[in-house]
Amino acid sequence: MVLPIIDKNKILTLIPQRTPIVMVDALWEYTPTEGVAGLTIVSNNLFVQQGIFLESGLIEHIAQSIALHKGYYYYLNGKPAPMGYIGAIKNIEIQSLPKVGDTLKTHITIQQEFMDVTLVTMQTFVGDTLIAQGEMKTVLAPNP
Repeated sequence: MVLPIIDKNKILTLIPQRTPIVMVDALWEYTPTEGVAGLTIVSNNLFVQQGIFLESGLIEHIAQSIALHKGYYYYLNGKPAPMGYIGAIKNIEIQSLPKVGDTLKTHITIQQEFMDVTLVTMQTFVGDTLIAQGEMKTVLAPNP
């Protein structure tokens, strides 16, 4: 797969989540330590109420942006996308909530990886406007 990846079926091969909880629909940029993932907000999204994408949806989008980055890494190494979990959320600041029709672009930077724990800083934008930023720690599930 060549970047950018905007085909939803290809995105699904890179993440463990399935409808209706899929909160990423694009991978625009990738390096081993950075990435840019996205989501265009649609009206039937599970986390949309009265045309607004809720905080819980934004946090899930950020977590799945990290999962998409990790899934692409695994794809490049010929392995299936791993299951992961949010381990911790720190210093999340949400300046505004996006609305239906907005496209989120979440920039992630891996600060530290140890074993199956990844510490990531992130910034989410709608256009050029920063709407959220903070840190998240994710943990990969052990292989069965």
